[in-house]
Amino acid sequence: MRDINREHPEYTAWKSVWPRYRDLYAGGEQFTANADRYLIPRQKEPAAVYRERVARAFYENYAGSIIDWYAATLFRREPILTFDGRDEPARRYYNELAEDCDRRGSTLSDFFRRQVIEAMVTGRSYIAIDFPKGPRPAGSRAEEDALGLSRGYFSEYPAESVIHWQKDERGEYEWVVLRTERELEEENGDKQTLREWARYDRCRYEIWRQVESRGKAAPPQMAEEGLHGLAGLGKVPVFEFTLGEGMWLMNRAASLQLEHFNKSNALAWALTMGLFAMPVIYSDSEFKQVVGESYYVKLGKEDRFGWTEPEGHVYRIALENIDRLKEEIYRVCYMLHQAGGAMSKNAALTGVSKQRDYLVTQEVLRGMGDRVKDMMKRLLRTLADARRDEILISVAGMDEFDIGEFSSELEDAERLLRMGIPSATLRAEIQKKLAMKYLCDASQEMKDRIAREIDAGQ
Repeated sequence: MRDINREHPEYTAWKSVWPRYRDLYAGGEQFTANADRYLIPRQKEPAAVYRERVARAFYENYAGSIIDWYAATLFRREPILTFDGRDEPARRYYNELAEDCDRRGSTLSDFFRRQVIEAMVTGRSYIAIDFPKGPRPAGSRAEEDALGLSRGYFSEYPAESVIHWQKDERGEYEWVVLRTERELEEENGDKQTLREWARYDRCRYEIWRQVESRGKAAPPQMAEEGLHGLAGLGKVPVFEFTLGEGMWLMNRAASLQLEHFNKSNALAWALTMGLFAMPVIYSDSEFKQVVGESYYVKLGKEDRFGWTEPEGHVYRIALENIDRLKEEIYRVCYMLHQAGGAMSKNAALTGVSKQRDYLVTQEVLRGMGDRVKDMMKRLLRTLADARRDEILISVAGMDEFDIGEFSSELEDAERLLRMGIPSATLRAEIQKKLAMKYLCDASQEMKDRIAREIDAGQ
């Protein structure tokens, strides 16, 4: 019998790290609720003191903000989809798919924005191509279309869901196992956990299920099996999306973010304790006076009164170290130009220096954009092959991130066209590029119609 719950060694190595990365990304209550996992106790620190420090813990979430900035900037302008071919039903289908690609109302841009965030947090995300299940197998393509069985869609899975796999010498999956679970509530209020395993190879799929109730669960049992949607192509319908090791930002920033968390909380605790300084009386005589509220202290002529408060030299060093850690977080994420602060060395940089640093950030964004476009093309073209659509799909854009005036781009295009280059294709592509940028918030159907009208007018 197949051990469907067996885990890949790489999965086993990372599965304890991913929850930490998710806490660091989310911040807020999710992080502070787990602060005892990340706040390091001092040597021989009393348990009561440590519990109070945990209760007071706070988290300055730079890594999460950086990741969200990259995702927002990358998709500031939606990718441009173009279709070549006379297959009108296919055009309508892909225009609709761009507006709802997962049967949950997500546009293609929103769907891939989530995949980019997932890849920056956990290093990878997984996308499956699936097709609706019908009451009976279709006898023809026309019947498939009539029943809606040919309307493929995408499903997203986090890194924790893909527990085992095997690849061939080209790096393509030979088979993949996905594990998901969700909570169910019975009518009497009892909770159940439904676990489901989906195993895909190049032709077939298997669904295994297990129900756990009151801490007891039977072994997983196969619930269904059959041919999957890409069986005709001989491909596993699960695709891994990654930005590469260099753009796995949380992996680069996590240790720095945790060090910053511990140092900033230690400094905050020391400052808080400094507010409750103990009074000190410097006197050669024996102290026998009663102290408390509504009492006074009588001092001799040579006596002095003071407080046990720190001079603050170590605080200055701590502040500089905390600020350096923040700068390093931004540096390893290729965003040194945004590492501001009153004590920051970056605050004294000129506008030219910051602009040069931003050029590095733009190159990273372009690299991310290339990865997204490649995955979009791969998924859409695989879907077109599975549906046997006579259409060629291209993905462009995601290569300009300056928030500039559209008029400047229009002037550049006008100058290029005035050069008189004898190419109708060049003129059409320039016009389509300008139109897609100006109408970036229009529906994919409208964009496709405009592109076709431009091509027809040449």
